[in-house]
Amino acid sequence: MPPQPEGLPWPTEEWPPGPPPGGVDVEGIVAELFDEDGPLATTYAAVVIHRGRLVHERYAGVIEHLDAPPEPVTAATPLLSWSMAKSMLHAVIGMLVGDRRLATGDRAAVPEWQSDDDPRSAITIEQLLAMRDGLDFLEDYVDADRSDVIEMLFGSGSGDVAHFAADRTLAAPPGDRLNYSSGTSNVLSGIVARLLGPGEPYERFLHERLFAPIGMRTATARLDAAGTWIASSYVYCCARDFARFGYLYLRDGVWEGRRLLPGGWVDHGRTWRSVDDEGHGYGAHWWVIGDEHGSFRASGYEGQSIMVVPGLDLVVVRLGKTDAARYPLLTDWRRRVVEAFAASALEPS
Repeated sequence: MPPQPEGLPWPTEEWPPGPPPGGVDVEGIVAELFDEDGPLATTYAAVVIHRGRLVHERYAGVIEHLDAPPEPVTAATPLLSWSMAKSMLHAVIGMLVGDRRLATGDRAAVPEWQSDDDPRSAITIEQLLAMRDGLDFLEDYVDADRSDVIEMLFGSGSGDVAHFAADRTLAAPPGDRLNYSSGTSNVLSGIVARLLGPGEPYERFLHERLFAPIGMRTATARLDAAGTWIASSYVYCCARDFARFGYLYLRDGVWEGRRLLPGGWVDHGRTWRSVDDEGHGYGAHWWVIGDEHGSFRASGYEGQSIMVVPGLDLVVVRLGKTDAARYPLLTDWRRRVVEAFAASALEPS
């Protein structure tokens, strides 16, 4: 992982500005996202950080509210993470591992699984992080009659998401298969809530240990009625703050010379463990690209992403609304961003 450039201030207060490298048309590449008539649909925000400097950002559109006037999107507008929150949960678990309050090899301390003859009692923290727990959970964002995630977030499970998810039966032996599941993340979050204390103690930990130290001042996590962070889906913050989170991982969990994540924890998240049905690599609550630059990303519904590219010292954030059928176009866009910066890095100085 690349170190902080000598003499460059950390972006705890403000992002140091800087020009893009020669030959990289950052403005043109980002403009593709904001073409309302183009294939990528709606983009609210894009931020590009290269070698610790903010080299480009752009904002557009409005956020519709049920109980307030429409809000024009600016650099200060809190936007929804959706499943990028899962990668933030990876950071929280890492902190507890560093505190020796959890270990990845531990069996998951889930009340619903504690019977001696319950096969779910064998599920480990590591298997939950890798989405290989074996739970029967359907991650469907369209068919509400079949979808476990819709029922969990918006139906009968919304008051206690961890219990709803933990109540699923096994569909496969723990460790045998990848099943990307928001329920799995909320099972993990329930473990954290019971360890720290639900509600205010959990919120305080998030702010004191993660958000505040790296300057994520706009960050707010949504908790359910049971006091569990809905870590599958809900962090609100501005695009620059999402970039700060990506930058924490780009800098190997170190911020202003202080180690916030235990040594090796970033590698834990970005180590390729599984492949989904579409050929995408998965690590531990992070998606893994598998390119020569060591790229990995946090990803969320409707095309939210924080892409971290260690080999190019690059973080790229995109927030907006793109339907799932067009996700391959976003994948291609991210690839072309990386290729543009990689080509620049090969140019003679």
